Amino acid sequence: MKIHEFQAKELFRRYGIPVPPGRMAATAGEAVMIAEELGAFPVVIKAQVHAGGRGKAGGIEPARSITEVGAIAAKMLGRVLVSGQTGGPGKKIRKILVERAADIDRELYLSLTIDRAGAAIAIMAGATGGIDIEETAASRPDKIVTVTVNPLTGLTPGHALEIAAALNLPEERRPEWLDLLTRLYSLFVECDCTMVEINPLALTREDGLMALDAKVEIDSNALFRHADLAPLRDPEEEHPLEVEASRHGLNYIHLEGTVGSMVNGAGLAMATMDLIKEAGAEPANFLDVGGGAGPEAIEHGFAIMLEHPAIRVILINIFGGILRCDLLAEGVVRAARRTACRLPVVVRMKGTNAEEGEKILATSGLDLITVPDLATMDRKVRELTRDG
Repeated sequence: MKIHEFQAKELFRRYGIPVPPGRMAATAGEAVMIAEELGAFPVVIKAQVHAGGRGKAGGIEPARSITEVGAIAAKMLGRVLVSGQTGGPGKKIRKILVERAADIDRELYLSLTIDRAGAAIAIMAGATGGIDIEETAASRPDKIVTVTVNPLTGLTPGHALEIAAALNLPEERRPEWLDLLTRLYSLFVECDCTMVEINPLALTREDGLMALDAKVEIDSNALFRHADLAPLRDPEEEHPLEVEASRHGLNYIHLEGTVGSMVNGAGLAMATMDLIKEAGAEPANFLDVGGGAGPEAIEHGFAIMLEHPAIRVILINIFGGILRCDLLAEGVVRAARRTACRLPVVVRMKGTNAEEGEKILATSGLDLITVPDLATMDRKVRELTRDG
C-alpha cells in the first residue's frame, strides 16, 4: 500500500525523524491559511500523488508570498500531473502539501527496502540526491552504496558508520546520522514496510539532517496488524478496477495490453504474462484469484477483466490444488453467461478435478477454447492476436 508524502511525514514525526513544518491542503484557501501559519517565506507547494518525478513535471513549486501561494495552489489543484512514473494518463492532483523551504547545504539519498534474494533489509544511500537520482543510479552506480542488514540481528552502529564513511559525512554529523537511520529502520520494521525512501535527505545549515521528501510503502498483507495505518489508503490514487477487485479479495493490477489473464498464484500469473509477451502480445492485467477462490470470486474476476476497454482475448490458466478445476469451470461459465462475453476465452486447467472442469466447459454451450498445455496456449495467443 502506497501512502502520500504528507502521510509519510506524519509517520516520520511519530518516530522523531526531522521533517519541515507543513500541512496538507485540499483547496487554495487552505494552502494560504497554512502558509500564513508557517509565518516565513519561501514555502514549497508539492503535489500529492502516488508517483515520483513531480519536480520535473511541475508538481513542486516554490512560493515567495501569500499571493504566489494562492495562485500556485489554484493552478496545481485539479490538474493532471504526467511524469515518468505516472504513466500516460497521469494522476489528478487532489491534494497539495504546503511546507517551509529548507536552507540546503547538501542533498543525500537514502532508502530501505527488502532484499528478497538475500532475506535481508537493504539500505541504499547516495552522496547526491534530488531529481536526478535515477540518472545517477543508471550512469554512476558507484555513487550508490548498499548495505544489507540481517533482520534477526538488526541494525548496528557499524552499518550506519559504514554508510556515513561512504557518503563522506563530516565526523560531527555522524551521531546525528546514526540516530536518524536507527529511527528510520525502526519505522521500516515496526510498520511492516516494503520500502521507505528519502530523496532528498538534506544537510541543512541550521537544522541538521532533514527529510525533505518521504515515500513509504506498506505491505498490504500486514495491515491486519496496523489498524492505524490501514485508513491511510487512498482509493482515488488507484485504478477503479483495482479498487473493485480488492473488495472481492482479488489481486488485480491494470495494465495497458490487450490480452487478459486469470490465474491462481502469483508465480503462475507472472509466467502467464511472460507467455503473452513471448507470443508477441501485451498483457492487459495481472489477476491472481488465489488458492481458495470459489465460483463467485471467479465470476467477479472475469467481469472485472471485461471492463478493460482494450481487452481482445482472455486466458484462464489454473493449476487445481486448493482451487478445484470444477469450481473454476462453474465460475467461468456463470461469468461468461452473465456478461454475454463475445471475446475468445482460452482455458488451460490442470490438477484437482480437471476432467470434471473440462466437461463443464464442453457442455456449457459456450464458445470456450480448452487447451491441454502451455505450448498450445502460446499458439492460440499468437493466432488470436495476429491481426492486432
